[in-house]
Amino acid sequence: MGIETDRESPSSTTELVEALAETAARAGAGCAPPVLVVERADVLVVRVGAVVVKAHPAETDAAALLSRLRLASAPRWRDILLPPLPIGDALLTRHAGRTITAWPHGDPVDPDDPGAAPWEAAATLLARLHGMPEPARDLPEAGGPARVRRAIRRLRDAGDVADRAAAAIVCRAFAALPESTATARTLVHGDFHLGQLVRVPRGGDSWRLIDIDDLGAGDPAWDLARPAALFAAGILEPVTWLRFLDAYRAAGGVAVPRDADEWVALDIPARAVAVQTAALAVAAAGREGRELDDLDTALVDACRRIATASDLS
Repeated sequence: MGIETDRESPSSTTELVEALAETAARAGAGCAPPVLVVERADVLVVRVGAVVVKAHPAETDAAALLSRLRLASAPRWRDILLPPLPIGDALLTRHAGRTITAWPHGDPVDPDDPGAAPWEAAATLLARLHGMPEPARDLPEAGGPARVRRAIRRLRDAGDVADRAAAAIVCRAFAALPESTATARTLVHGDFHLGQLVRVPRGGDSWRLIDIDDLGAGDPAWDLARPAALFAAGILEPVTWLRFLDAYRAAGGVAVPRDADEWVALDIPARAVAVQTAALAVAAAGREGRELDDLDTALVDACRRIATASDLS
């Protein structure tokens, strides 16, 4: 299975939704009407019955994504990664310069019930992912570090950032980030957070990792970096962080030492992801014409501490 040829360019979101619905039908969806799930400047996701179809960012490397899709399609990974659905004889198609993929629908984590968040299940999936044999040689590098650079570029390119002081703090923190020194190299999800989990009814309800756009070979500490950064910023409760970390270690995860200080491995990736998340938050606030909320402010404060620590060193 490979890549289908690009098709005619749609001129609107409505036309792209129609193209996604057509793709869903070719991937086995029924005759249900399309439901818009995600609409961002760079991503569009539509559900048609039991099929979810995604239009990836225009800059997506289709060949690299195809390598990731082939890995996720292999039976050995299906207890960890949600496998894609074939679109005819291909794993992805192209339409109007956009790469399109199809997936089985799964139930996401409920954002309104944080107490039921599957932190242990997520940690176990990551530990299993990190413990799999060396990935294929043609698999791209994991996308974590590149995501940080893209977030800063988006912030710098934004012309409507209302809080210039916050943007300056985030950029100072980015400049202060030290080089990452990986202690291990494994298969890495590349953009882990709870939104990257869905529950699927296969052999009983179970969770799978989704969104493999940044899947690749890299430092597994980056997959723990977002919850680590949220904990360090005072956003994630200590008991929740410890639930996640303890479950990861209990499942044999290799990203952190089993009996030593986890921050030896997590410190630099966690700082970098804090900067990335703050950059996107400040840019989003400007784009939406609103002030920073409490979560945004906590992230900017974390960046201030990162920049200040560098100034004092």
